[in-house]
Amino acid sequence: VQLQAYGGGLVQAGGSLRLSCAASGFTFDDYAIGWFRQAPGKEREGVSCISSSDGNTYYADSVKGRFTISSDNAWNTVYLQMNSLKPEDSAVYYCAATEGVVIFPGGVRGLGSEDEYEYWGQGTLVTVSS
Repeated sequence: VQLQAYGGGLVQAGGSLRLSCAASGFTFDDYAIGWFRQAPGKEREGVSCISSSDGNTYYADSVKGRFTISSDNAWNTVYLQMNSLKPEDSAVYYCAATEGVVIFPGGVRGLGSEDEYEYWGQGTLVTVSS
């Protein structure tokens, strides 16, 4: 099982980046794929999640309207399009897969806890300069 996150980099405030999470070794359609981030000195937080089976999504309030998550099931890849980036978005971004968390329409029940995610990628660094 492998999750590979990539696409991070250095961008100015107001700019955009697209992160990708390529998955292999498990039945992609049975899982939800989430993005988490951890800034220096802070706890890791959930950012967004998508259910591969039905496309339901969740966004943290801090990224709603700026980030868009999507899934290409043919390529077992999830994307996180990040627009209008702010310096406070700077962090290491991780993708993770969960079979047990159900993403409800509108993300009304959140994306679950980190403990519920079985597989994790290695992280990709996003730095937003002011």
